[in-house]
Order: sequence, then C-alpha cells, then structure tokens
Amino acid sequence: MAAEPAQDQKEKLIRALGVPTLTASIVNATIGAGIFVLPAAVAAGLGAAAPIAYVICAVVMALVVTSFAIAGSRVSLTGGLYAYVEVAFGSYIGFLAGVLLWLTNVLAVAGVASAIAASVAVIFPLAQGALGRVLLLVLIFSSLTFINIRGVRAGAATVAGLTIAKLLPLLLFIGVGIFFIQPSALGWSVWPETDAIGKTALVLIFAFMGIELALVPSGEVKNPSRTVPRSIFTALAITTALYIAIQLVAQGVLGAELSKFVDAPLAEAASRFLGNAGRSIILVGMVISAFGYVSGDVLGSPRTLYAFGRNGILPAKMAAVHPRFRTPYVAITVHAIIACTLSISSTFRYLAILSNIAALLLYLFCCSAAFELIRRNVVSDGKPFSIPGDKVVPFLAIAIVLWILSHATPSEFGVAALVLVIASALYGLRRITSRNSGDA
Repeated sequence: MAAEPAQDQKEKLIRALGVPTLTASIVNATIGAGIFVLPAAVAAGLGAAAPIAYVICAVVMALVVTSFAIAGSRVSLTGGLYAYVEVAFGSYIGFLAGVLLWLTNVLAVAGVASAIAASVAVIFPLAQGALGRVLLLVLIFSSLTFINIRGVRAGAATVAGLTIAKLLPLLLFIGVGIFFIQPSALGWSVWPETDAIGKTALVLIFAFMGIELALVPSGEVKNPSRTVPRSIFTALAITTALYIAIQLVAQGVLGAELSKFVDAPLAEAASRFLGNAGRSIILVGMVISAFGYVSGDVLGSPRTLYAFGRNGILPAKMAAVHPRFRTPYVAITVHAIIACTLSISSTFRYLAILSNIAALLLYLFCCSAAFELIRRNVVSDGKPFSIPGDKVVPFLAIAIVLWILSHATPSEFGVAALVLVIASALYGLRRITSRNSGDA
C-alpha cells in the first residue's frame, strides 16, 4: 500500500468544504454563461435531435468524473487534478498537468469576465467606454480576491449563493416555458450522422467542463474519499437534467428558428412567453451566471499556484498562507491580477479555444493518473472510492476524449502543443537552476 508524499502532512489549510458546498461549487463552475447561448449551437448541428448530444456528453463526463472520483478519493492534496497526476507520475508530468489546469482556468475566466463587461455595457451605458470596462473588471476581480482571502468558507458561501441566484432565471425559463412547448417542434425521425454528433459533442462537451476547477481545493475538503465522489455525481446529474430541460423548452418554443438566434436564444425564447420582462430576466441571469463562474475560479484556481509554490516549482512565497485567515493569499492575488489583465487585453474567442483544448488534454492526464493510482494502491484519508471495473473506466474515458479531440482542427492542436513545449522548457530551466544552486 502506497501513501501520498510527505508534504501532505505539512498542509496548513482548513478542511472546511463538505458535500453541499463542494456540490454547489461544481454546479456553479459547470453551469456558466454558455448555457444561455448553447441551445442555438446544438440545434444548428442536430436540430430537434439535440438531446442526443446531451446524453452522449453526459455519458462521456460520467466516465471522466468517475476517474476524477477515483483519483480524488486517493489524493487529498490541494491542487486538484494537478495533485492527482503529480502523485501518479511524478513532478514533471504533474507540472505539465498543473500548467494545463491553471491555463484552462485563467484563460476561461478571463474570457468569461470579458463577456460580463460586454453584457453589463448593454444594460449600463457607463460601462461601454474603455475606462468603464477596465474599472468594472478591476472591481470584479478585486472584490472576489478580498472575499476569498478572508477565508475559504466565505468564498464557498459566495459561490453557493451565486449558484442559487443564477439558477433561478433558468428554472423560471423551464417552469413557465414548458407550458408553451409545441410538441411538433420536438419531433425527429432520422438518426443524425455520426460526424454531426461528434462535431456537436465537441462544442457541447465544453458546457460540462468546470468540475476540475471546483476540485482544486482538495486539501480543504472534509473526508475527501466520501465528499468528492458524492459531490461529483450529484452535480453531474443536476447539470445534465437542467441542460436537457433548457434545450427542450427552447426548441419547443422557437422550433427551427432556434439556430438563428446565436447570441441569445434563451432570451429570445423567453420573450415569446414572458415578453420583454422575460428577455431582461434572462439577460441579467447571463451576467449573474458569468459572475458566479468568476467567483468559483477565484476560489479554486489559485490553489494550483499554491501547490506549485508548495512543491518548489514556483517561489516558496506563492505557498504563503495568511496568518489570520489561513488562505493562500499570495496565490489568490497573483491569479486574480493575471486573469484581470487577460480579460482587459484579450478576446473571448481566442481565450476560449486555448482553454478548451487544454482542458481536454488535462482530462487525458487525469484519467491516466486514476489507473496508475489504482495500480499502485495509493491511499490517503479513509477508504478509496471504488466500483466494479474501476480499472477499465479510465481507459474508456481516454478513448472517448480522444474521439472528441479528433474533431478539433490542426491549428487548435498546434496551440496546445506550443503550451506544452513552453511548460517543458520552464520546467527544464527550473531543474537546471536548482542543480546549479545546489552545486554552488
């Protein structure tokens, strides 16, 4: 029986996250602003057969998150997927996974924050100018940084509150819209082509991503062998049911027109049965949802930087824990500054492409790590999560993720390869520097 590295015993962070707060964090990180525009893209690919893509993606993510649960129940170090891979394959592969994890999150949150600024500008003219946009983004990141430095409980409570707030417009959309569905708009008789399903899944799978963000604070989860699996599967079930219901209402109300409203399909559908008030509610819900995603990122992603500092990849100062609030305040501040800078200077489209490919590659790392952790029988706190055939699940997940990646373009793979080359160079430079320092 193997155990985790000795540094686990040196963790100073408070284990304060239970099943409800971790589940809320996962739901918040998964259900983002994208679901408010996603139904149009899925309908464009599959028409009324769109629910097929949701079911396929749910199956894919079930396999992936099962691998997460296996790994998360065996490794409780803060750092999430980065920590899982590091324990399984060592510091170099762990570093590459950590870079992918952090890049996935910081690029995605920068893009989402940029979208927030654009949405707010539609409602409040003062935010339309360049100065107003910068001030808004600085306000968003500085306020969330302050909240999360004051404690992981405060950060988790903020995430839970925002999760409820952003779900309300979606639940209103479903609860009222279901009475305005035209059954004929949901009918389809021909099974879609495999290529069409694959391409649609390539887009849709991103709507199910985000679990890796909420799992980063693993070192602050109470009883991880129990909490991580329960939270993951509960959140996946909630997310899948909500997505399918939203798609059915939007498709049932707008019919073939759904694919035409690429910017705000839910707002358009809501206007058909709730008028302008419904449109406004959905648009405000988009802003709240995006802000909720940003809050979840500021809670989770800095813990990757903290883990880098803890393991000597980055300066030790990055692993500093606040003497009063017991939070990684330096990592939180650095992450927020970088994300804010990217959101001000970059475009959503470019950031999203890089983030999505990095996330899929990260899933490959983690699924491989899950098998290795089982093989070596690595354990941490309590009995590890286990199901029949748990050694097969990671391989199934890897195969399906590779199938999804096969629908990406060569240029997207090129961007991912460049990121890994740069990360490898940084790691090698760090090793050379450390060796020279030791020789001196």
